[in-house]
Amino acid sequence: MLNIEYLTNKDGDVSAVVIPIELWRQLLPNEEVSVDQLAGAVEDYCMNKAMNEAVNTPLLERSEALAYLEE
Repeated sequence: MLNIEYLTNKDGDVSAVVIPIELWRQLLPNEEVSVDQLAGAVEDYCMNKAMNEAVNTPLLERSEALAYLEE
């Protein structure tokens, strides 16, 4: 599990996210990045994590899947 931290302002509202530098370098090996590149890298990372978790998740029968979605 990653140690992701949140920064808050003086009112206690979340204002930023801090991720480990190792993950940052995995996502964006170049130092200069645009907002679009950052968004794309985070989206790709999250999609890959979800797909990896799905591989380890047992498949449901149709009726089980529908029941799960109704919850």
